[in-house]
Amino acid sequence: MSEAPASMRLDKWLWAARFYKTRALAVDEINLGRVRIGGQPVKPARDVRVGDLLSIRIGTLAREVSVLGLSHQRGPAPQAQSLYAETSASITAREAAAEARRLAPEPAATIAQGRPTKQDRRRLADWDRWSASLDDEDPG
Repeated sequence: MSEAPASMRLDKWLWAARFYKTRALAVDEINLGRVRIGGQPVKPARDVRVGDLLSIRIGTLAREVSVLGLSHQRGPAPQAQSLYAETSASITAREAAAEARRLAPEPAATIAQGRPTKQDRRRLADWDRWSASLDDEDPG
């Protein structure tokens, strides 16, 4: 059995720790500045060592994790979760953000299909034109 490495590439560690599904996605996110080590933007080939503090932003979710272990293989989720520990400040911030989203959801998030198409607008205009109140009137 091979022993654990002393350091490894950041993109490979993010993939092994299951933050991203592929290494290519991890590289893209690192290049966009969504992954930082010690608050500094980094490159995908940057070496990660045990004890490093990473800031990872996935969508609106921001997490701070401390590297506990290194692995060149992507294993099952419990094994991947043993590679890092989320800081207590990050956990409380994440829970507060989840509670805020639950209490006051973003109005745009409820729109499932986006803007109405031209055909949808015409249907709405037709529906508006033929109101039920006009049909209910009795001419006699």
